[in-house]
Amino acid sequence: MSEKIKLSAAMKKQILENMFVKNYKRMWPYVKPVWFRALMTLILAIPVGSMDALIAWAIKPYTDAVMIEQTMQSSWYIPILIIAFTSVQGGLTYMLNYLNTWVGGKITNALKADLFKKLLTFETEFFTSKNSGEILINFNNNADMACSGLLSNLKSFVQKFFSSVSLIVVLFINSWQLALVTTAILICAFLPMAQLKKRLSSAMSGMMSVMATLTTKYTETHAGNRTIISYNLEQYQSNRYINTLHKHFSFQMKVFKKTRWLTPVMHIILSFGIALALWFGSHLILTHQLTAGGFVSFLTALILLYQPLKSIGNTYSSVIMSFWAIERCFTLLDMEPKIKDRANAKEMPGTHQQIKFNNVSFNYLKDVPVLKNINLTVNRGETIAIVGNSGGGKTTLVNLLPRFYDVNSGSITIDDVDIRDFTLKSLRQNISVVFQDNFLFEGTIRENIMLGNENATEEQLQRAIKLAYLDGFLKTLQNGIDTQIGERGVLLSGGQKQRVAIARAFLKNSPILVLDEATSALDNKSEAVVQKAIDNLMHDKTVFVIAHRLSTIRNATKIIVVNDGQIVESGTHDDLLKLECGAYKMLYDMQFKTDNKEAKPQE
Repeated sequence: MSEKIKLSAAMKKQILENMFVKNYKRMWPYVKPVWFRALMTLILAIPVGSMDALIAWAIKPYTDAVMIEQTMQSSWYIPILIIAFTSVQGGLTYMLNYLNTWVGGKITNALKADLFKKLLTFETEFFTSKNSGEILINFNNNADMACSGLLSNLKSFVQKFFSSVSLIVVLFINSWQLALVTTAILICAFLPMAQLKKRLSSAMSGMMSVMATLTTKYTETHAGNRTIISYNLEQYQSNRYINTLHKHFSFQMKVFKKTRWLTPVMHIILSFGIALALWFGSHLILTHQLTAGGFVSFLTALILLYQPLKSIGNTYSSVIMSFWAIERCFTLLDMEPKIKDRANAKEMPGTHQQIKFNNVSFNYLKDVPVLKNINLTVNRGETIAIVGNSGGGKTTLVNLLPRFYDVNSGSITIDDVDIRDFTLKSLRQNISVVFQDNFLFEGTIRENIMLGNENATEEQLQRAIKLAYLDGFLKTLQNGIDTQIGERGVLLSGGQKQRVAIARAFLKNSPILVLDEATSALDNKSEAVVQKAIDNLMHDKTVFVIAHRLSTIRNATKIIVVNDGQIVESGTHDDLLKLECGAYKMLYDMQFKTDNKEAKPQE
């Protein structure tokens, strides 16, 4: 059993070493563009660290001259040299820190850019399974910890290494006997560091998870401020935040207990070195094997050597955390999105004749079907309205078309070609989606509309604005189309946001249009205007409409009723109303009939 455990430990060590080598190699593309300045950072760290030894060395002749020769004539220049050395060291330290910050920032930004590009490749399921805090920590904060932290600590290590080497040389110059004793103590001080990494990983993972939750609380408070205010949820939200703070504090203390013991342990061990140096040094002086100046120089070098080493445990902890963050970053970069282009995927043409759902089934959770054996044929230019009870699978059905999700079984084809055989970019370029709550980006109205087609001409832009019934509203604004709309379009009303989204869809001009309850959240007046804009947008397109208000779909080519993941009825508005006790008729009667008389829908 013991041999098996030893083998397992050896394997873990080998895996760890290979992982570090792999990470070094993978970091090189980020370091390569700034390698010269990175090298200069390390080179400057050498004299900055080594100059500590010059100060310690200069004390010996000065002390011997003053204490033994009782004169300052032969060593009057030494205090001036110490000031000069320190001034040069200070200037080099500034240059070193500047270069370190510059290089660290460049490498961090490059890694963040790649992580953000990777984030944009993930499917909808990835985002729904993680909170905003996790995304921010994993794709942003880890890069800061990985690059800037590692470079800063690497610079510190190089500086301390050459400072230590040069100071050890001074120790041996003054007394090789004392140097051997203190060096042995120094080696003992570094032994506890070997246990640090394996103690740290689990606690760091937990703390990062809690930090992500803390970040999410801020995001929730920002996005949900009106709900918090209207429901008097200030105390509720505060309690949730404080509970998360307590968890964060608990993990902070775990990390502290697992890492910060190293510094006091090293401090205690190094104090033995100083005590032995004092005792043994006194013996060497009394036996005339060491001068007083040599002893003072030795102690100065020893104190200068031991002082940074007392805190090297904390620096090493930070380095381990940086390596941990690097591993996390490259783990994310290595992740493959579930929805991606197949090998040899082809471009989808800009026209189509027919769209088919062939025995399509789908589920978000295993053994919990959302769609069951959906069969549907839609010809070019037709408008298909999808109605049914809430939670029946309507939105899921249309979300499969642009591959927000992939079917579990069956297929969706366009002109007999599986949509998974098209490139994602070309497929989605042929489909425009207008959601119930359309996302607008921070910026101007112009910038948000132009996202539909960044190469659109001013004439095309103005036409889209007119067809979306947005021109009248823009005339009321001081800055017109260049008005800033705030984060998520917060400065616009629901109807105004919808019309901006419709104008954006006009510019995209895709042959397939999906309307996902695009007017259900609007009041009657806003709905009437938005519906006119939608009618313009639907012209000469194949349209899938998820409708809450049935008044908007009377003229649809075909209406399908989806309940419990299945198509239970299909036909025209008039055909479905003829079905006694039909699902569509029941929905229609609930909305438009009172006392067995059809009420006229509000326009």
